[in-house]
Amino acid sequence: MRDPCENSAENEQEEEAKAAAGDFAEVAESEKDSDADSDSDLETGSTRGLGEVVKDTPYRRFCEAFNVVPASCILRQENASELSLQHRGLGPQGARALASTLTSNPYIKRLDLRDNGLCGAGAEALADVLSKNSIISDVDLSENQLGAPGVQALCAALAVNQVVQKMQLSGNGLEEQAAKYLADLLLVRTGLKSLDLSYNQLNDQAGETLGPALAENTGLTELNISWNHLRGPGAVAFARGLEANIFLKVLDISYNGFGDPGALAVAEALKTNNVLEELNMSNNRISAEGALSLGRGLRDNQTLRILVDTEVNRKFDDLASSVKVILPGLHIKNASAPKGLWTVASSCPL
Repeated sequence: MRDPCENSAENEQEEEAKAAAGDFAEVAESEKDSDADSDSDLETGSTRGLGEVVKDTPYRRFCEAFNVVPASCILRQENASELSLQHRGLGPQGARALASTLTSNPYIKRLDLRDNGLCGAGAEALADVLSKNSIISDVDLSENQLGAPGVQALCAALAVNQVVQKMQLSGNGLEEQAAKYLADLLLVRTGLKSLDLSYNQLNDQAGETLGPALAENTGLTELNISWNHLRGPGAVAFARGLEANIFLKVLDISYNGFGDPGALAVAEALKTNNVLEELNMSNNRISAEGALSLGRGLRDNQTLRILVDTEVNRKFDDLASSVKVILPGLHIKNASAPKGLWTVASSCPL
């Protein structure tokens, strides 16, 4: 089955759209002030889809230029602080039309485009906006088949953007090549505080790439890299990055394959890390031996408040008494707490 992001006809549409966009850009600029200060955006009476009336605005003309159907929800939200367009099927061309209007929008601070089939081309259009925009601070581009090309464009934009604080890239099929661009981003000082890379395909090699970059990062306070394929040497390298990081407060590495070697590496990181407050490493193939290693690491840690580990079973329950000898301030919640929530109160002496 052909990948929808590899439409051979799209290249021709792109060239036509670029030429048309040049014509409409001048029109949009000349009418921007009048659109903001008057009631000149009259409804034309034309309908799209289920009888939705489309206003005669620069956005509509950009849609015509890119040969896409205007989304009336964009018109309804164009003056709101949040633009939510989940599951709208915008596609690359729809993203280009939207990007053309976002460039001059002074209102939108949060942009939610989850599940719109944007692909790499759509990400590139939005990246151009982000490289210039000084308003948008929260972006959700999850489930959009961005791949390495899309991530490359976005990372380049974020490297020069000091406004975006939260970026969600969950479920985009990101692999080893994308990790290289993400690592480059982590090495640059930006305004990015929260990054979601969950539900991707970041593997062993990706872990070896991201680990050293995490060690040098000076901005992220929250990172979600759950549901990936970090295991073996990659998991160990990533954990070592945590050891040197001095900014990260919340880390989710659940549903990978850290195993006992990865757990031991995390334990060593916890001995020296004095910033991390929440750690989720559930469902990582960690045995009782690995759990005990974590307990020993926690003995020297003064900041971690919440540790979500493997699901509690009889073997783990037998280990609990041994761990509490090492960590008298550790509260192990089972039964009513799914996946075994370990909570270490910050006030308890460790």
